[in-house]
Amino acid sequence: MTEGAVLRAEGIGKSYPGVRANDDVSFAVAPGEIHALLGENGAGKSTLVKMIYGLVRPDDGRMLLNGRPHQPADPRAARAAGVAMVFQHFSLFDALTVAENIALGMENPPPRRALSARIAQVSQDFGLPLNPDRRVVTLSAGERQRVEIIRCLLQNPRLLIMDEPTSVLTPQEAELLFATLRKLAAQRTAILYISHKLEEIRSHCDRATILRHGRVVDSCDPRAHSARDLAAMMVGGDMRPIDRSGRQAGEVLLQVKGLSQPAPTADATALKSVALTLRAGEILGIGGVAGNGQDELLAALSGEIRNAPGTILLEGADLSRLGPEARRAAGLLAAPEDRLGHAAVPDFSLTDNTLLTAGARKGLVRKGLIDRPAARAFAQDVIRAFDVRTPGPETAAKALSGGNLQKFVIGREVMQAPRVLVVNQPTWGVDAGAAAAVRQSLLDLARAGAGVIVISQDLDELLELSDRFCALNEGRLSAPLPTQGLTLDQIGLMLGGAHGMEVAHL
Repeated sequence: MTEGAVLRAEGIGKSYPGVRANDDVSFAVAPGEIHALLGENGAGKSTLVKMIYGLVRPDDGRMLLNGRPHQPADPRAARAAGVAMVFQHFSLFDALTVAENIALGMENPPPRRALSARIAQVSQDFGLPLNPDRRVVTLSAGERQRVEIIRCLLQNPRLLIMDEPTSVLTPQEAELLFATLRKLAAQRTAILYISHKLEEIRSHCDRATILRHGRVVDSCDPRAHSARDLAAMMVGGDMRPIDRSGRQAGEVLLQVKGLSQPAPTADATALKSVALTLRAGEILGIGGVAGNGQDELLAALSGEIRNAPGTILLEGADLSRLGPEARRAAGLLAAPEDRLGHAAVPDFSLTDNTLLTAGARKGLVRKGLIDRPAARAFAQDVIRAFDVRTPGPETAAKALSGGNLQKFVIGREVMQAPRVLVVNQPTWGVDAGAAAAVRQSLLDLARAGAGVIVISQDLDELLELSDRFCALNEGRLSAPLPTQGLTLDQIGLMLGGAHGMEVAHL
């Protein structure tokens, strides 16, 4: 174990009914070290860091922080000891401003004007710009993540825990964040870093502890291994490459013309005459920097925003004035970016969460009555087909790890056999093995004759999956280009709107 470690865990164990989340976990994080915690979804990473942060009490073992026993009764005690944490799921109040949310996480917040000035200064220094006076409800997912990061950095922590901090950041924002982390490390701040982006781990982390089924199975210098090697350590064997074969574009399934939508709030993004065409068997990739209209586009296509000017035709039928249920019945399904709160109700069981989108299409609700055995059976089918690690279909959505909930949400939609599926950030916060499974399910869906629209900030994902690529910039959608042969430089120009952002009319 590392001498003079900021954090030392010795034999940590934690059990839940039917699950051994952590089993004899030991590792150490040195001052100034960026230490990666790797593992599949459900491997025990989140439980482990929750114990360090005081959200969960360990059943076995002990922790030392700067050589002293560390047994925080709650997060307040952990923060007082010098531990800060950026969560994978946002813990923000939508109705409050950025400054008000940050003040809630401080024991003795300064006067509001001084705090706002400090937030503005720190956000500028870290390259993550934020307006302290904006209400959180108006922020994109990427901007909400910035609030979480800055709230922690204002605490000047000795140990900073980061759970998927770059999952909704652009590559440029991520690089600025890593520059900040290196500065913190140079000041001997210890950083415990969870991410499923293995190239990110290889580039920026000094050490990696790898968990599998709640146990430490390896420890290594990630810079000395390939991403494939790290993935193999996580899953206990080689991963199969995804299969893109057997697809060809067929008849036109979806036509969107002149789709416009005023910004719902002053800080949201208006859609400006969006047009696209999607064929059977095709995957259309849509990239964009956070806050350029991704959420608004999915809402307009899914029917959450209705009566938007423009036309949406599915196999020739006009869906433009229909709501979400009618569009689903017609075969146009969607999976939003925010899995916990938008795609799933946290306190509902997985069985109940199937009813949110599959009630009519899978016959789970008949004449106003819920067929609970059918709903439970469908939830179990999704769990089995998508390898969702959970005790069972009656488990609450909030009890699942982020990646396992993501697999459930995507599986719930895919297994309804849509004609067109629109997904936003389909592998956000998902480990390498689960991401490959989700991507393969989208390819298989397209192979079966459906059309798929993938909205993502992960450019590698878009290049791997899509047949054609569009960029979304300030609510305008560019003309599509074949993905094959596109370079990252070309995509960067498209994302920035430098090519003129002409609207596609196909």
